[in-house]
Amino acid sequence: MLRTPVNDTRMRILEWLKDPAAHFPPHPDTCPTHGVTADAVAAKLGLPRPVADTHLALLAALGLLRSHRIGDQVHYRRDEVRAAEVARIFEKGW
Repeated sequence: MLRTPVNDTRMRILEWLKDPAAHFPPHPDTCPTHGVTADAVAAKLGLPRPVADTHLALLAALGLLRSHRIGDQVHYRRDEVRAAEVARIFEKGW
């Protein structure tokens, strides 16, 4: 699912979430360890929010992102353990 025509978008999201402080402006209501909102990802991608939601939901379903709700916003962050597992699988050529 990462190797699709839109994989570049999902790979960019994963790369940005590796170091969110370097790629996203600080959010006044949350600390950086909470992750970033779909609105922030959509703005950075220059895409509508529903498109960003779809990418984020797929990455979360694969276990590459963790999500949690704070107020009315869902925040996303990388699951580094799962990302390392997937990287090892690709390195083995599976």
